[in-house]
Amino acid sequence: MTPPAEDDRSAPDAERPAPEPEWKRRRRLAAVFGESLPEQTSDDRGPSGSSGSGKGDDWYRDQVPPHHG
Repeated sequence: MTPPAEDDRSAPDAERPAPEPEWKRRRRLAAVFGESLPEQTSDDRGPSGSSGSGKGDDWYRDQVPPHHG
């Protein structure tokens, strides 16, 4: 019976490529997928009192017809 084939994890350290630096990895991923997400999203920011359309909740409440209570 032959032993199972060995994979890259068993290769000596001299044969393994050096780990890729984080800045290089980010640049490579940005080249493939485009710009990354912003560092801070709207969920991370504090409440601004308005929705994405620029109209606050009060405006939407004011637009409800009288028969919708």
